[in-house]
Amino acid sequence: MSGRQVGSEQQHDYTARIQWTGNTGKGTSSYRAYQRSWDVTTPGKPIVHCSNDPLLGGDPTLHNPEDLLLASVSSCHMLWYLHLASSQGVVIQSYVDNPIGTGEISPNGAGRFLSVTLHPTIGLAADTDTNKADAIHGLIHQYCFIARSLNFPVDVAARYETSAQPDV
Repeated sequence: MSGRQVGSEQQHDYTARIQWTGNTGKGTSSYRAYQRSWDVTTPGKPIVHCSNDPLLGGDPTLHNPEDLLLASVSSCHMLWYLHLASSQGVVIQSYVDNPIGTGEISPNGAGRFLSVTLHPTIGLAADTDTNKADAIHGLIHQYCFIARSLNFPVDVAARYETSAQPDV
């Protein structure tokens, strides 16, 4: 990522290399002649091997674009939640999310996400105000790079667990 100042805004470039790995020797000579697989390479990071959605002929053991988008939405929300909780004095002990993305595929094969619902289970320190912890979710879309870039709603159905012992 590189940054530059443009007016009052700080702009950043994010880079990745996407390389198709599914040529079985016949290229795209027919629909079944090639695999829907590729690698995502980002400088200095491990390669992520990917494939198409299994419903569309992809390898179910590899990440697909829908998996990666869902993980990006959830991860960005979590990171901002932790940041805002910290700045507001809400002590988080654990955070696990099981997001669900709902999509549709049109008869012509075009697909899209309709919505994402995050289902985080958040461990709070003893004596934490659950209402204050819950209110933080409403602030995140003001900041989260991913959520601010989407054209579908992201809802949150959080559960809270409070530790029995006060933090020391």
